[in-house]
This record gives sequence, structure tokens and C-alpha cells, in this order.
Amino acid sequence: MSKIGFISLGCPKNQVDGERMLALLQNAGHEIVDDLDGADAVIVNTCAFIEDAKQEAIETILDMASMKEDGMIGKIIVTGCLPERYREELLRELPEADAVLGIGANGDIVSIIEQVLGGEECVERFPPKTDLPENGARVLTSPAHWAYLKIAEGCSNGCTYCAIPQIRGKFRSRQPQDILDEAARLAAGGVKELVLVAQDTARYGEDICGKPALAALLRELLKLDGIRWIRLLYCYPERINDELLELMASEEKILPYLDIPFQHADRSVLRAMGRPGSGEEYLALIEKIRQKIPEITLRTSLIAGFPGETEEAFEALAEFVKAARFDRLGCFAYSREEGTKAYDLPDQWDEQTKRDRAEIIEEQQGFITEEKAKEKIGKELPVLVEGYDGYTDSYTGRSPADAPEIDRCVYFTSKKDLSDGDLVTVRIFSCRDGDLLGEVCD
Repeated sequence: MSKIGFISLGCPKNQVDGERMLALLQNAGHEIVDDLDGADAVIVNTCAFIEDAKQEAIETILDMASMKEDGMIGKIIVTGCLPERYREELLRELPEADAVLGIGANGDIVSIIEQVLGGEECVERFPPKTDLPENGARVLTSPAHWAYLKIAEGCSNGCTYCAIPQIRGKFRSRQPQDILDEAARLAAGGVKELVLVAQDTARYGEDICGKPALAALLRELLKLDGIRWIRLLYCYPERINDELLELMASEEKILPYLDIPFQHADRSVLRAMGRPGSGEEYLALIEKIRQKIPEITLRTSLIAGFPGETEEAFEALAEFVKAARFDRLGCFAYSREEGTKAYDLPDQWDEQTKRDRAEIIEEQQGFITEEKAKEKIGKELPVLVEGYDGYTDSYTGRSPADAPEIDRCVYFTSKKDLSDGDLVTVRIFSCRDGDLLGEVCD
């Protein structure tokens, strides 16, 4: 019927929402196009988590506005987190948008597209956030051999720096059978790796049965044919329990990989963030995880330059990173976000100081990452093939230690032809800037 372009920004959860919209449009007869030039409409599925994400979203919309003015595209539809957070500002400041939609309107995308293409001006629709479709078909925008599996929506943690609860609403788990049905469809479509995501994955099930039920969900997912790897992202530390760790240690399909957003290590900063725990408690948890799962890969995210972060508190964060020796780490300069409790905290740091502190932590981690990569030289690793580079005559892939889109790759050669999604064993013979180099074992 019509050619629809799609741009998805931000996190994997938002990407999954976009894939559901694409399926609705495709099932209605619309053509999804990669080349935006000539598209009848372009959907910009936005992020608004922090300032950098907001700026990227606004710049993308303005780029589409320029293409629209030049006659290259037709209509512009803005969806996702930016409209949820800045509804009035978007309607006022971006008149080029033909539709501005809250996340609860995602399920109505077909009728909205038809309204816009039919000439209706400035469509806006903001039903309750809980109307966001949780089930249904998806058009994968990831490679065919892996996919994100969103198991919950929203967040109830109440961190003082975070706008997610006001954008997405309170935490709400999907029903287990709905998740299992979707995972079965993905497996039947050729997906070999499921990457489980939510704002707090380890909290799954609390609102359904009164206690975390991630381990129970994983036991059911393990029964699916075709799924080779299951990876966990965004597990907050206070909900990582022995049941989960023991299951991970006993099941090969559940990768020895945990993404745990610790955020900081100084107790006073953590309290100001609205976070429980302390550096000492976190190090004890890390030690326990490594005892139960010796081959575990640990990733974390940290925030530097939070209001009131003294020199001593920052030094405590740096010492924590040295002691924890994470395999993967991202440190971000604190972003002061309107509508959050931390916005009005005293002792705000200037942007340069925040950036400098984040860079110090990242540089410090860089040495650790390089050391850990060198420790893998001589080892044989399972690797999921991701692509082939004809120029270097080598393949790229990911080991269990490498989450898609955020971690590094393994570069390797093979005497036989391989296809994307193949699972091979690679012997590592070198590393370069943290990337592993190897060859497929005969």
C-alpha cells in the first residue's frame, strides 16, 4: 500500500516496541523500506533517557524534516519516549511532525498511518502507557540468528537520577506463557540466541507472584528447541539470588554473563541516587558470583559526577573498579534530567568535571579489559558467527562474553565457509585493543 521507513533509537526495549509496530504495518500490507528516499512516511522511534539521547532524537527528527522539505519523504511520525516526556514541547517546537504518539498508541500505528497519509494534520494520541502492546508478531531488526526478548516493561526502582518511571510507568512483568510463546516463534524463525531485557530483568515476576521469578522463567525457556544461548542483561544487584546463580552454573544454555548496573560504590552517593548497597556489599556479591560461576563475564554501568560526589567518593569508585576487575564496563557522566529528584540536589558538578571523571574510570578499565583479553590467548571459545569481511578474509563473531551491539567481537579465520548464525569453536592466538583474534579449530 505505502512505503514506510523506520528509524529506531535508544535501548533494546524500545527496539522491540518498534519491531512490533513494523509487524503491524507489514501485516496491513505496507512495505517497510530501508532506503528512506521515496518513503511515503518515516517513523522515528525515539529515546529520551538522558540528554545525549534527547539530542540524537531531535537531530534525527530535524534531518527527516529537511528530507521532507526537499520532497524526499512524505510524512513524519514521532513515537517512543521523547513524546511521552516532552509532549507539549514537541507539538510546539516541531511542527514538521505529522503525528506525535505516546507509547500506548503503538498498537494503533496502522490506523494512524492511514490518517496521516489521508491528509489529517498533526495527529496526536496519548492513551495510557499500559496500552503499550506486549505481545504479537515482530519484524526483527537484529540479525536473524539472535533477538532481544523483552520480559517486562517500566520500572519501580525510583532511582533519583532516572526518568524511566515517568516515561514508561511502573514495573510490570509480562505473563510467562506470552513470553514462552514469543520465544518459541523466534526459535522457529531461526533465532539461536535470546537476549533477555527489561529495565530490571532480575525483578521479573515480583508483581505477578510476589517474589522474583526469573529462574522459573529460565527453566521453561531452556526447554525450547533451537535456542542455543540465553543471555541476561540489566540484572540489578539486590535481586541476584542463589537460585539464579545456581541455575546459571548448571545450565550450558544460560551464558555465564551478567550485566549488573551497580552505578556507584560510595555509600553516600548510592543513597543520594536512591540505590541500596555499598561498595563492600557489591564486592562480596561479585566474589560470590565468581565462586559459583568461575567463567562468568561481568559487565556494569557506572555514573560519575553525581551531585555531591566528593573527591573521596570518586576515589572510592575508582578503587571499586580496580578491585572488582569487571570484564566489561561503561562509565557515563551524570546527566541532569528535568523531573527527577536528583535535578534539584545541591553540589551539582560542571560538565567538564563530570566528563573528566567518567573518562578516568573508562581509561582505568581499559587496562583491565586488555589484561583480561590476553588471559584468553591459547583458549578455545564457542563463537556465534556474525559476518564475513572479504577484504581481510576473516569472520567476525561473538563469544559468550560478548553481548550484541555493546561488547567487542572475535575476529577469526576458517578453512571452510561459514554462515551467519553458525556456532563454531575458535582457538584464540592474539588480541588487539581488547578484541580477540583466532582461527576455527579443525
